[in-house]
Amino acid sequence: MEKGKILLALTGFHPQRWRELLSAEREVVLEPDGPGDPSITYAVVWKQKPNLLSSLPNLRAIFSIGAGVDHIFADPGLPDVPIVRVVADNLTQHMTEYVVWRVLDHHRQSRHYRAQQQKKIWRELPQRPAEDISVGIMGLGNLGRAAASVLLSLGFAVNGWSRTERPMKGVSSYSGENGLVPFLNATDILVVLLPLTPNTQGIINYGVLKELRRRNGLGGAVLINAGRGRLQKDADILRALNDGTLKEASLDVFEVEPLPKTSPLWSHPKVFVTPHAAATSDPTHLVPIMLKQMAAFERGEKLENLVDREAGY
Repeated sequence: MEKGKILLALTGFHPQRWRELLSAEREVVLEPDGPGDPSITYAVVWKQKPNLLSSLPNLRAIFSIGAGVDHIFADPGLPDVPIVRVVADNLTQHMTEYVVWRVLDHHRQSRHYRAQQQKKIWRELPQRPAEDISVGIMGLGNLGRAAASVLLSLGFAVNGWSRTERPMKGVSSYSGENGLVPFLNATDILVVLLPLTPNTQGIINYGVLKELRRRNGLGGAVLINAGRGRLQKDADILRALNDGTLKEASLDVFEVEPLPKTSPLWSHPKVFVTPHAAATSDPTHLVPIMLKQMAAFERGEKLENLVDREAGY
């Protein structure tokens, strides 16, 4: 099997470093050499132009440079070839750090201490132990399980919800539509790490948020979304914050990105905003994994971490 070329099609990422690293072993192009370019065998993409891939007759596989693959499925001309999602220790570590950071920040009442600091108030607040706080993780894939493992080691009670049953030692597992409300009712801090699919779009809405446990050791329910922006309804989160359904929120993703400057989420006193920075794709760590997969595939081995087209992730 000949190597062929890699098409690097990125929107929102600067391609230079990706191209440098990929070029160490493969010829890389940023555009096909006209319609029907037969020389391209792989595509490394992030939000590629619609129908860009459909005319490539020898395309063998598509690699996403991010953990999400909804941007690939948005292409109306997506060809029927294998799609590989990113699974890398570096990406998992970054996401775990973000989740644990935000859980601890809310648990240790940082918002209140920051407010006291501004007013020069020296007052210790009552602090509940981690075992009194239940963290619920929506999405028990690689990222969710890694975060759950660290939270368990810190003493938190951890719940997990996924589309299908995904048991994990030490985690109270819930699944499917019937398991969602019981999962929410047992959760104080909701961490969202779901993939974006037609079934999960807009799932973080007011109806879901009002099912979270509010009478708890935190003094209210907390939302942390580090998954995908279109999983949530920004207006519903604002409503929940304003009427007390939510005590606080940490949001790394939004329905529209970059978050418009007119959004009230920027200045809301109960919201912590980060610019989709929870787990940034690092080409230094991800490119070697992609190149290794391509070489193995050409030796007749199976691709790993393939996307289930029917499930959408």
